[in-house]
Amino acid sequence: MAKICAVCQKGSLLFGKYNKLRGKYNPAPKVRKYPNLQWFRVPKNPQDVSSKKFRPFAGQRILACAKCIKSLSKTK
Repeated sequence: MAKICAVCQKGSLLFGKYNKLRGKYNPAPKVRKYPNLQWFRVPKNPQDVSSKKFRPFAGQRILACAKCIKSLSKTK
């Protein structure tokens, strides 16, 4: 299973930094950061799903990032 948000396709990122020493190059180890994915059940009723990006997943259990789950709960 991929660690990707089903709604916004947010995935992992690779971070790293360079340690600049006097006259030397010392690359620091790279670190992979993952999004905050959580299992979430999208409501079945289309009128309960306010955002258009969640309508294809109505009634399904999906892996979504915390930002997408938070945006679903907001009403206009």
